[in-house]
Amino acid sequence: MSAEAPIAEGVLEYLIRSIVEEPDEVRIQASGDERCTFSVTVADGDMGRVIGRRGRVANAIRTIVRAAAVRDETEIDVDFVD
Repeated sequence: MSAEAPIAEGVLEYLIRSIVEEPDEVRIQASGDERCTFSVTVADGDMGRVIGRRGRVANAIRTIVRAAAVRDETEIDVDFVD
């Protein structure tokens, strides 16, 4: 868990693991100083599920995680890594 944004990271992990077929392959890495960035890596076949059509699922995930980050009093970026 990220020390900077534990609530946002927990929400992100829950959402991603709920969507993918292989939840054990989900990896979230936090980085950044002023603005925390979460880099999400999933199994090869699951990236399409996470991104969704025209990126709608990915944008929804980003919106929810940013809302959760308000509780952590920080700003969050979410990147999906192939």
